[in-house]
Amino acid sequence: MQETKAGVRYAKSLFKLAVERNELDAVSKDMNLLDKTIQENRELGNMLKSPIIKSDKKSKIMHEIFDGKLGASTMSFIDLLIRKRRELIIDQIARQFVVLHLENNNIEEAVISTPFPITEPFRAKVIELIMKNSTNASVELTELIDASLIGGFLLRFGGKQFDGSLSREFEMLRREFDKNLFVKAN
Repeated sequence: MQETKAGVRYAKSLFKLAVERNELDAVSKDMNLLDKTIQENRELGNMLKSPIIKSDKKSKIMHEIFDGKLGASTMSFIDLLIRKRRELIIDQIARQFVVLHLENNNIEEAVISTPFPITEPFRAKVIELIMKNSTNASVELTELIDASLIGGFLLRFGGKQFDGSLSREFEMLRREFDKNLFVKAN
């Protein structure tokens, strides 16, 4: 997802406010929940981005979904965003806030995709690999199941991607076979 400058600015502002109010962990949990909820519910994201739905209706829907789940500061911030017509970028703000919180706590965020659940020894080795290639003190590893990888894994962290999947190997073989050096092209 491409972050906008406004999304980054709002996330930084909320981060500073949370630090001032000593609510950083609570607001971080709220932003994590908000980010995951919008990612998992396409309809919610579409509703927030819809120019047809009025701001007061969007605010009411957000309150119905998140009242009791998000703190007062976070709900007030969401209301402010909707009043300022910035609800289009709530998902970006939430995601950027999570990134800021991880950076602040010196945590490396990593995502591993495999076609099957990984074992604990493999998980430990992946974390060890990430720690060797990172300056951060700890790692937050998110595991995703992606059957299209066939085998192996895809690891992303720190702007890097390691693709050790069988689907990539098969694609490389297919390309090699397409470049048949023994058949003359017309």
